[in-house]
Amino acid sequence: MSSRKNKDNNEWFKEWFNSPYYHLLYKDRNHREAEDFIKNLFALLSPKKEAKILDIACGKGRHALQINKLGYTVDAFDLSQNSIKTAQSFENETLHFYVNDIRTPLKLNHYDYSFNLFTSFGYFFEEEDNYKAIQAIADSIIPGGTFVMDFMNTEKVLKELIPLERKIIDNITFNITRKVDNGFIVKNIEFVDKGQAYQYEEKVKALSLSNFKDYFNAAKLKLTTTFGDYNLSDFDIESSDRLIMIVKK
Repeated sequence: MSSRKNKDNNEWFKEWFNSPYYHLLYKDRNHREAEDFIKNLFALLSPKKEAKILDIACGKGRHALQINKLGYTVDAFDLSQNSIKTAQSFENETLHFYVNDIRTPLKLNHYDYSFNLFTSFGYFFEEEDNYKAIQAIADSIIPGGTFVMDFMNTEKVLKELIPLERKIIDNITFNITRKVDNGFIVKNIEFVDKGQAYQYEEKVKALSLSNFKDYFNAAKLKLTTTFGDYNLSDFDIESSDRLIMIVKK
C-alpha cells in the first residue's frame, strides 16, 4: 500500500515538518554547530541583556535554547505543532514557543532582534508569500531593530547537487533524489516503514542574494552585511556554504 503524502502539494511543509519521519531523517543535525553560530552572531551583534529576541521557524528550538542560555528573553515560533510541543518542554520565564505562520507577525513592533536560521525560508510556491513573510518579519521588529537571515548559498548548492542519496536510520532506508524544477531545488524522499510506503517532497526556492535584496527593499529593510559561513567569514558566491545576511529596519 502506498501513501503519497505531499506530492504536488504547494504547502508540502505543513505535513512533512509535522511528521515524525522528518525528525528521524534529520535527527543528527549538529547542535554544537548551532551553539557556535549563535555565540559568533551574538559576539558580533552585542545585544543588550534586556533585548527581546525572536526566533522565526524555530523547529524544535535548538537556536532559541542557545540564545536563552546566553541570558536573553526569547520568543520562538514554528508552523509545526509537533515541533512546538517538543520545544515547549524547555520553556521557562524567559523562553516561550508558539505555533505561528511566518507570514503573520507574532507581535508587532516588539523585538530588538529577529532570526530566521538554517534555510527556514523559500518554501512557498507563490512569490507573493515570500514578500509577505519578510514584511511580517519587518513588522515584528522595532524601528532600528536587526534581522538575521541564514540561507543556503544557492549558487554552490546548485553546482554541487547530489542527485541520488540513500540513508539508513533506525532500520528505515530513505531513498532521496534531488533535482531543479521550475526554480525550486526539489528533494524527493521515499521509504517503507512497517510495510507502508511513504513519499514526501521538499521544495526550496533557489533564491539568490538579489532576490533577498528585493524582499528587503519592499519591506523597507536595509541589508548591511553578508557572511558565508557560521564562523562569519566573508561571503563568496563561488565557495561559501551559507548566505548569512544582517538587515536593519
